[in-house]
Amino acid sequence: MLVNNNTQAVSTVQQIKRPDMDPANAAASALYSGALQAAQQSVTVPAAQKELDKAADRIDEAFAKTRVQLQTASTASEVPATSSTSGARAEFTDYMSKSPAERIREQLLKEQGLTEADVQNMSQEKQDAISKQVAERLKQQQEQQVAAKTAEPQARTLKETLAAI
Repeated sequence: MLVNNNTQAVSTVQQIKRPDMDPANAAASALYSGALQAAQQSVTVPAAQKELDKAADRIDEAFAKTRVQLQTASTASEVPATSSTSGARAEFTDYMSKSPAERIREQLLKEQGLTEADVQNMSQEKQDAISKQVAERLKQQQEQQVAAKTAEPQARTLKETLAAI
């Protein structure tokens, strides 16, 4: 067992204690502060609970309004669409039903200001040149997609490494 006979250390410990606090005053002070905290919590907890209940009611009300809006929107969508909306939808579905090669061909012809009828009236060599350009663009697009897929795991690994740091 170690015993410190250093009187300076003992006086330092005694100086840390408050000289005006005898054990009875310290106990009374601790009880008073504990009772004060308990009283404050009993007053603030119901008020806080009321605020939480109000917030929950506002959230429930917002969800109910959103549900009503979605229901009215879904019934409105069952109503026949106007001609401009149905035309845009038909155009979109037509575009999405095309193959990537057909989309590229359409884009290429649009860039050159040509139509399918113009292409049909061209010589076979020019038609072949357009087909070759479409094939090249399709190949480039596929290479870009492959490069993006192979680069994606590396990017994730890099992001995960940076996040770990």
